[in-house]
Amino acid sequence: MTAPHHMPDLFALSEINGPVVRPGERAYADEVTGFNLASLHTPDVAIGATGPDDVVTAMRWAHATHTPVAVQATGHGANFPIEHGLLINTSRMTDVHVDPTTRTATIAAGAKWSHVMAAAAPHGLAGLCGTSTDAGVVGYTLGGGLPVLGRAYGFAADLVRSFQVVTPDGHLRESDPRHEPELFWALRGGKGNVGIVTSLVTELLPLPRLYGGGIHCHAEHAQTLLRTWAEWTHTVPDEMCSMFSVLRLPPIPQIPEPLRGGFWARVAVAWPGDPAEGQALIAPLREAAPVAVDTVEEMDHAALDRIHMEPQDPLPARECCMLLSDLPPDAMGTFLEQVGPGAGAEYPLLVASLRHMGGALSRPSAVEDAVCARDARYFMESVGIMPAPPVAEAVEQATRRLYTAMAPYGTGRTMVNIHGTPGDEQDIARAWTPEVYARLRHDKSVYDPDNLLRYGHAVTPA
Repeated sequence: MTAPHHMPDLFALSEINGPVVRPGERAYADEVTGFNLASLHTPDVAIGATGPDDVVTAMRWAHATHTPVAVQATGHGANFPIEHGLLINTSRMTDVHVDPTTRTATIAAGAKWSHVMAAAAPHGLAGLCGTSTDAGVVGYTLGGGLPVLGRAYGFAADLVRSFQVVTPDGHLRESDPRHEPELFWALRGGKGNVGIVTSLVTELLPLPRLYGGGIHCHAEHAQTLLRTWAEWTHTVPDEMCSMFSVLRLPPIPQIPEPLRGGFWARVAVAWPGDPAEGQALIAPLREAAPVAVDTVEEMDHAALDRIHMEPQDPLPARECCMLLSDLPPDAMGTFLEQVGPGAGAEYPLLVASLRHMGGALSRPSAVEDAVCARDARYFMESVGIMPAPPVAEAVEQATRRLYTAMAPYGTGRTMVNIHGTPGDEQDIARAWTPEVYARLRHDKSVYDPDNLLRYGHAVTPA
């Protein structure tokens, strides 16, 4: 179905409590712009939803007019420009309610992890956040949610108890293991292919503090640090979570001194247990090579942004990922040939990382879901910043070279949240096993037979 270039009558959208804007109107840019500025959205109409009723009204209108629909909360995962159709912005829906008795949080569609941390911390609780608390909870969780403490506690999707979701027919549904279990399955790891989640209920963990940060060496020591880290990952307990990265940090004020403008090899660690035990466990990393900057310390869980120090301001980014079956010496050599010191200080990727998987990430969820990364032992991801066309092309070429070179060590799959710009159907399908992808297509044909939710990493109805 081709997206309409001229929108039908918008009268029905007048019932929406939030703004309804068209191209050329003053508030349009604010409504459609997300965190990733590489994808500039140009929908025919955008609404700023203030609650579930607005999402229901918008979806019913889209269903009646056969208008394709996209949804955006923070836009961290905006890897695909939305053209034409309707964009539902949920960023105003930020309510978080914590029940310390049941250790759960009810989280609205536009809430960020920072909102959850602020609400949960007074109770000594925390959620399974990723590497940035600025990211939205719902979009992250629908893609499975790969947490900083994933090896210790599993995927964020594993802790979800229920969803409130508007399906493409405009009905508001409650989904949990007993009510609409197939919908519940598809929402945990299947991204936003079967509906627009207006809120979710998830378990929280008693995690007031953790031991974490980064051990930084100058990039000339990347090979030594990587080999030490890779061997070390075979010996550590499941609760030790870590990532090796090569960082080329720009000289901008957002990056603290002395890291600003530097070329680094880093191992970031997160340990939820006793700090003294964590300190003993990471001693081999501190002894592997001369440490230039060491930020590992005990911290409040709500401060975990200090571990990976991801950008907090919007920027144009090209991200990509690959699940790895293992990390033999040949794979480490190939990785460093592509992104290490030999590639030069002007190499265009800002960061290239190898994350230790396994532990709780390898164990099945208590309730079956669509997450397909449990067999990976490592996870490779990269980010390049693309401020202008020449740099953008260099980032694209470097990304392709890296993933082509590392393909022999991969499982053949990706994770949907960090997959990057989706390509053809074969490329989109790489986020799942063939069996799970077929099941998602079947569920898509049940809940969205007209393929209204066709933007981003979308599967087609069977």
